[in-house]
Amino acid sequence: MKKYRSLHTISLGLIILFSIITMSSMNSCVPSKAVAAKTGVQLWSENCQRCHNTPSPTTFSPEIWETVGMHMQTRALLTEAERDKIVEFLKSAR
Repeated sequence: MKKYRSLHTISLGLIILFSIITMSSMNSCVPSKAVAAKTGVQLWSENCQRCHNTPSPTTFSPEIWETVGMHMQTRALLTEAERDKIVEFLKSAR
């Protein structure tokens, strides 16, 4: 019986710890006001050009930029709002 109670206590502790970590990481996904205020061109130059030479906005069609944006959102850990701003900039710069 003691073994079961000990295992139950450990399991409960792990669940609480996991919940706390999950909740705190969810808040880190919300962009700061400074990031939210940035334009698409600023986000493009800070995020895309840090890893590779970015192609000209005229390289791809607007539809392809949408696809590239979705792919790079995952790779560069961009928020949806950041991705949208970058893709809108790339489409408007054509």
